[in-house]
Amino acid sequence: MRGIFSLTMAPLLGVAGALLALAAVCAAQGQLQPGLLRVPDRSPPTKAFLDKLVLPVDNAAGFAGSWNILSENAGVSAMHLVIMRHGKAVMFDTTTTGPSLSTLPAGNCRPDPRSVPPGAPDCSAHAVEFDYNTGAVRPLKILTDTWCSSGAFDPEGMLVQTGGYFEGVKVVRHLSPTVTSDWKEFPNTLADGRWYGTQLVLPDGRFIVVGGRRAFSYEFVPAAGQANTQATPIPLLRDTTDDVENNLYPFVHLLPDGTVFLFANDRSIVFNPANGQVLRELPKLHGGARNYPASGMSALLPLDLRRGERLSAEVIVCGGAPKEAFKVGEQNRFPPALRDCGRINPSKPGARWSLDDMPVGRVMGDMLILPTGDLLMINGAGQGCSGWAFGRQPVLSPILYSVRKPRGQRFRALVPSAIPRMYHATSAVLPDATVLVAGSNTNSAYNFAGVDFPTEVRVERFTPPYLAPELLATRPDIDIASVPGNGMKYGGKFAFRFLAPGQPVAEPDLKVTMYAPPFTTHGFSMNQRLLVLQVVLFKPEGQRYKITVQAPTNPALAPPGYYLVFVLVKGVPSKAAWVKIHP
Repeated sequence: MRGIFSLTMAPLLGVAGALLALAAVCAAQGQLQPGLLRVPDRSPPTKAFLDKLVLPVDNAAGFAGSWNILSENAGVSAMHLVIMRHGKAVMFDTTTTGPSLSTLPAGNCRPDPRSVPPGAPDCSAHAVEFDYNTGAVRPLKILTDTWCSSGAFDPEGMLVQTGGYFEGVKVVRHLSPTVTSDWKEFPNTLADGRWYGTQLVLPDGRFIVVGGRRAFSYEFVPAAGQANTQATPIPLLRDTTDDVENNLYPFVHLLPDGTVFLFANDRSIVFNPANGQVLRELPKLHGGARNYPASGMSALLPLDLRRGERLSAEVIVCGGAPKEAFKVGEQNRFPPALRDCGRINPSKPGARWSLDDMPVGRVMGDMLILPTGDLLMINGAGQGCSGWAFGRQPVLSPILYSVRKPRGQRFRALVPSAIPRMYHATSAVLPDATVLVAGSNTNSAYNFAGVDFPTEVRVERFTPPYLAPELLATRPDIDIASVPGNGMKYGGKFAFRFLAPGQPVAEPDLKVTMYAPPFTTHGFSMNQRLLVLQVVLFKPEGQRYKITVQAPTNPALAPPGYYLVFVLVKGVPSKAAWVKIHP
């Protein structure tokens, strides 16, 4: 069952063949006893793993980060990952590839529509709520297949999740941010099937979901109980489909004027989400493909509101693979990943890509915006592309990308992990400003022996350089009791207090950022967004300080919802406060 099932096997096998293949996978994996969380027996490193890519650590600027394992077994391999506002992470994968290592409570199994015979119980949990402070796991029950799906948060912090595979392709799912919630599913909701689609939050709090396999369109995600009958075509998605697609999970970013940037394969446009009108087409980013299965990285660079709100925004796209990488992967050839990073201002007339080179090529990596406004490139491979067994040479070294430094000085190699994280790996910024790293399954099922890269259920925490041990004693600390419970209003002032033990603080030492936690899967963090807020009042009160910031004036800058607000003193971030922004 080698390769990408989504690209090669599904259209060939048909439903009957897919059921037989699934049954074989399930039989090979065996059955779990209810209530158990099984720790796998891992085989020794293979030759392919030993061909890892580790960069010399750049210690010139001091502490270069550290790693520790939070859990030996999260129960599932985190193909999809989000951080919820109730203090938990949610990880989930797919119902397609047989049992996970976590089971649902007794009597709460799901009927499996693809079992033989159909409807047999599946008692494996394919989603979990993970406590990143204690490592505790609570299984969640998904009914329909979430394989290669998308998601985003609504204004109340509920996860609204779209698409997937087979019976899940037109489903919308809701998961509330509470410690007792479970998935609610709304079948036959979307007009087009959304498998490998991208979901975007709009300024009015609604969502669009863009693209997907053979879905050359976008549509608004309807409310619970409603359904779409048609979608809006996007010709770019059809035009950028090559013989292995290379335009799935398109990069989609909300720009500060409310328009939408869309990147697929090697081309990009800006369009109006209200009617689909293409407002401008941007130059090609030459050199290869950037979207699934070529799977590069992309982010909207931080919006610095200290410069005023009539600002434009830059988009960055890094890495990827040659366009033919998947086809030659079928012949056991794994070309080097792309090294280049392109930045562009999509709203600027005559915009052109500005290019820079990473220290090493990377495909299937994650790109996270840190509380400082710098970027973290983490996970991924140096050869091949996305797909089961199509990647080689795991890149174990994270890279810190300094947005404001000049070309040639932006990249810093950090301390490497010991765990390869490639296809189906994910990561997320946590409220304590560390990074949660999970997942990686290059196999068509949970497989821990006799394969180049065993399925990963271990969860790690990466501590970035700004939390060096010698800085922790003077780390700022937000007084949570002082944070207004009603959040911040657009255009209003937002005041709270923080402590800065062991050091005096002057206003030039300060920075306040607000971060929108994304939905991360397949190398793209959907709706990730960081704003730098303007400080309008700073008042020392002994070792405490009162600070007032100007809230963003409109939801095109920050769509309504819950954000992580950090205070930084001399570059060291506090733990965050969850703050809702609303009209």
